[in-house]
Amino acid sequence: MLRRTKIVATLGPATDDPKVLDKLIEAGVDVVRLNFSHDEPEVHIRRAEEARDRAKAHGREVGVLADMQGPKIRIGRFEDKKNKISGKVFLKEGEDFILDVAHDQKKGNQERVGITYADLAQDVNRGDTLLLDDGKIVLWVNEVEASEIRCRVVIGGELSNNKGINRQGGGLSAKALTDKDRRDIKSAAKLKADYIAISFPRDAADVNEARELLRAAGGHGGIVAKIERTEAIDNIVEIIEAADVIMIARGDLGVEMGDAALPPIQKKLIKMARTMNKVVITATQMMESMIENAMPTRAEVSDVANAVIDGTDAVMLSAETAAGKHPVAAVAAMDRVCKVAEQTRDVLHSDHRMDIEFKRIDEAIAMATMYCANHLPVRAIASLTESGSTALWMSRISSGVPVYALTPHEETRRRVTLYRGVYPVTFILTSDDSAKVMEEAVDELRRRGAVRDGDVVVLTIGEPLAKPGGTNTMKITTVGDGR
Repeated sequence: MLRRTKIVATLGPATDDPKVLDKLIEAGVDVVRLNFSHDEPEVHIRRAEEARDRAKAHGREVGVLADMQGPKIRIGRFEDKKNKISGKVFLKEGEDFILDVAHDQKKGNQERVGITYADLAQDVNRGDTLLLDDGKIVLWVNEVEASEIRCRVVIGGELSNNKGINRQGGGLSAKALTDKDRRDIKSAAKLKADYIAISFPRDAADVNEARELLRAAGGHGGIVAKIERTEAIDNIVEIIEAADVIMIARGDLGVEMGDAALPPIQKKLIKMARTMNKVVITATQMMESMIENAMPTRAEVSDVANAVIDGTDAVMLSAETAAGKHPVAAVAAMDRVCKVAEQTRDVLHSDHRMDIEFKRIDEAIAMATMYCANHLPVRAIASLTESGSTALWMSRISSGVPVYALTPHEETRRRVTLYRGVYPVTFILTSDDSAKVMEEAVDELRRRGAVRDGDVVVLTIGEPLAKPGGTNTMKITTVGDGR
């Protein structure tokens, strides 16, 4: 059974063993994520090369997603009375605690701690609520005086080094792209990343700036906008229009907006992205318990399944594979949950864009193809494509019919690894006769075992051949009938 929903797995220390990486690919990873919040660029370049090499050894393509750190707003570190780094303090409800921009980053104590974001004192006011460590610690701002943000502890607990800070409701002015991100984008271009993920974008300008930086560095990957700020929700239409992909990054977004707001926002964002012909990844804590345990919880299974039923293109694993004890089991669990969820009627049926006028011929061909595929006993769709755009449009339609993107371009093959229900196939044009090319395309699918004699196949192609954005022909054929 082919899985339509794609799996993004983060590489890290737990996957550096070549045997583990092999098993990860065998388990069904489609895209590997490189988290630039950790490790040096050279490590990411090595991991990308190894993942691509091992995928080719298995006869597969994997995409590479380089995820930028963004403006991480964090507290500093704590030391004990003997001037040694202790790593933590315990805050009690009702106590006073100070976040101090001017305080030494390595000398936090029970009364105060330094912070990495110099403008935090200008961004908050009395009455604001600050959430530390993904909301586990809650502080109420009592007063702001020069560099000091004087708070009262509302919800206490253990607070350890370098934990993140969010303002409830959003509103922090930190720019999406840091100096580190600008350097890392150059590294991502060097490793030929297929996608670059931008953390905390506020509007389309942040997405456009990232694309300009990537192109200037010689990179050709797509831009992923991570939706994790309240401001991003306010500007969501322009962000989706500017990006190639959105990632529903539920960690920081849930902290800023409140956990109860996440489910409806997730459903809304998945629907909007698909309606606007963009790709969507659902991420964060999808199988968090598998960092330690060999089996997911029932709640995690339901979480993944609901994202699939809602129409997400991909589901993502973070620490589960990067640093967890069971990286291969996590991918295998996600694989089986996706496959079962994809058998529901809502996933196999679509009314997408049935009442919309198409502006482009290639888009109209893609929609007509999927309409035919969903109303005929079609076994497979063969999309002969240069850029992959026709396959992308096809992937917006809920269907149980696999779409094979046949292309000679490695960059295109890697890019479509993120598209729901699309499978890359290396296909070299040997003729300028479109009829012969389509016949060879069917032969290639038959050679791969995707179709056999008697199966109905829908093919799309552009005439003249090898012209990007030129898909203008659809053909329905039966394998082995000689037509």
